[in-house]
Amino acid sequence: MKKVVYTLCFMCSIRCPIKVVVEDDEIVSIEGNPYVGAMKGGVCPKGAAATGLLNDTERLQAPMIRTGPRGSGQWKRVSWDEALDYTAEKCKEIFSKYGSKSAVWCERTNFITDLSKTFTKAIGTPNYFTHDALCKGSVNTACRSLFGYTDAQISVDYGNTKHIVLYGRNIFEAIEVKAVNNLLDAMGKGAKLTYVDPRVTITAAKSTRYLMIRPGTDLALNYALMNVIIKERLFDAEYVDRWVDGFEKLRTFVDRYTPEWAEEETGIPANEIVALAQELGEAKPSVIFHYGYRGANHPNEIYFRRSLLILNALMGSIEAKGGIFFKKGPKDAGHKAGLRNYSSQKFPKMEDTRRFDGCGQDKYPIADPAHGVGGMFPLAVLNEDPYPIKVLFAFRFDPLYSIPDLNQNLKALEKLDLIVSIDINWGGITWMSDVVLPESTFLERSDPIKMFPGLKPAPYRRVQCVTPRYDTKPGWWIVKALAERLGAGEYFPYESIEDIWNYQLADLGLKPEDFEAKGFVELSDKPIWWDRKDGLKFKPPSGKIEFVSSLMEEHGFPSFPPYEKLETPESTFRLMVGRCAAHTHVATQNNPYLNELVSENVLWINNKKAEALGIKNNEMVEVSSKVGKGTLRAFVTDLIHPEAVFILHGFGHQEAGCTRSYKRGVADTLLQEHIMDTIGGSPALDHTLVSVKKA
Repeated sequence: MKKVVYTLCFMCSIRCPIKVVVEDDEIVSIEGNPYVGAMKGGVCPKGAAATGLLNDTERLQAPMIRTGPRGSGQWKRVSWDEALDYTAEKCKEIFSKYGSKSAVWCERTNFITDLSKTFTKAIGTPNYFTHDALCKGSVNTACRSLFGYTDAQISVDYGNTKHIVLYGRNIFEAIEVKAVNNLLDAMGKGAKLTYVDPRVTITAAKSTRYLMIRPGTDLALNYALMNVIIKERLFDAEYVDRWVDGFEKLRTFVDRYTPEWAEEETGIPANEIVALAQELGEAKPSVIFHYGYRGANHPNEIYFRRSLLILNALMGSIEAKGGIFFKKGPKDAGHKAGLRNYSSQKFPKMEDTRRFDGCGQDKYPIADPAHGVGGMFPLAVLNEDPYPIKVLFAFRFDPLYSIPDLNQNLKALEKLDLIVSIDINWGGITWMSDVVLPESTFLERSDPIKMFPGLKPAPYRRVQCVTPRYDTKPGWWIVKALAERLGAGEYFPYESIEDIWNYQLADLGLKPEDFEAKGFVELSDKPIWWDRKDGLKFKPPSGKIEFVSSLMEEHGFPSFPPYEKLETPESTFRLMVGRCAAHTHVATQNNPYLNELVSENVLWINNKKAEALGIKNNEMVEVSSKVGKGTLRAFVTDLIHPEAVFILHGFGHQEAGCTRSYKRGVADTLLQEHIMDTIGGSPALDHTLVSVKKA
């Protein structure tokens, strides 16, 4: 019998709405949800490859307990009860000696994040961090320093923009289906796309203007753009006067940073900088300087991200059609409340609230504790600062291949007494774990309902499409089962996913069956915009966009630091990393379909630099940094700046259980030094210097 299921993809973190056709418990097709217009019926390569994940014989199939040395691949297949009991017994033993604060929970934020936070609070540990700490920590802090909102609380109106500027935001390869479709529609109506990157990407090829910038000099470009915009009065004066605090201090600060100065720093001609500023001035306020999704590039990252957001404010594009908008929730749509959560319960008082990462405390006072500073994890373990960390719960997140300096990460993992992974595939962290608890794929499970705030806020529901292929469980079941064995089951008062749904929806006036028709329920029939004249709701003390940030200044961080030159010494390159359309971080390289599309990474190197080194296209080269080295193929091209080399993130897997991705390419974290944005807390992923030679 054939059925149609409206659910949500989870082949990446975007969670696109999809329509799944099922017949006789097999997936017939996966398409974009037709009730979500911007999907246009399509999915990306990863979404199309979901059946490859579902039916993969190399994915995790049953609970496992390690029997040999860490990383040996020696396992014992056990029952769920045995795996959970073993985990709880080990935790109790460790907690009796070091306290529950010795446990850290890390995860890719997902539909049960509320339950993950409930778990950490219930067992009494303050130590929690997410993938976002490594991805968007600096963007998050930059947004809060200006608006009082996180980056997750704002978005961009691609479909109505007149000019968008992307700095390495490779939107046509690091794909979000709805965003891509909306941007293409806007470009079809005449919108301009300016792309800034040391590397020519597909996005560069589709751009109206491409600027090949020297690596690490983006902030210089932005200071010069501010200079021109202010001197030529290209900014939205009425908006700035009403909603900006600190404009005059910015004017004084950028006066020295001329286009001619920026040309020397960036390699971009001064007249190009002036022309770009003038075109943006003509298009305002329907202008977007995209603030980016990825982690930091360099240690000054928070200032680069702030500069992008400041440029948006100068254009008057904050809460403007075709610009940046604040995501609206149920209350904006006239509802008294939103979804209920479990993590707001009253929990036992923690004995020690000091975090391992010092996030929101001494080490990183203005970084966001909701995501933490994950880059501090290996250092906290190795140095036992502020206290010993002995237990790691890794939920569908791989710190080994996500935190720079893989060798240091391995040393930290070896010092732990217990590593528990909840995941779908083998990966670096699962291979190094003591206990592996396999989660069902998104096609095999139902999840808690998720609110998608936006111009038209709507709760969405993920529902099970087919029966599990192996002995796997949904995450909400696993977390509850762990909590029960640790004496914290009372904080998980549900027995089924239906119990969770009913609890979540109780204050919203909806029922689970309301989601059957389309997979979501729109809370507003038209876009919700705040009144730009008097209705904007900025959260800083001034009630305005704070160019001079009270958040930063009160903690001793200047709002406008002088520009610091970044040089690339002779015979070295800046190592850049990025994404492709076929893969999600480190999770999909072993997918049978996606591995066929892109099976390994290669080293992009400038053709003139390669010639000087005697390197020819497709030859094997050795890339080395202060912390590691690896060998991979060279891709010799004129499509990258001479001072940079580039590799795709996510390759170089060393897990023998993944036969397709095993030892294919090089892990970027093997080469990257552990360098951090000292304010925002994200790792500086493009700051490492490497040397290259023939292998």
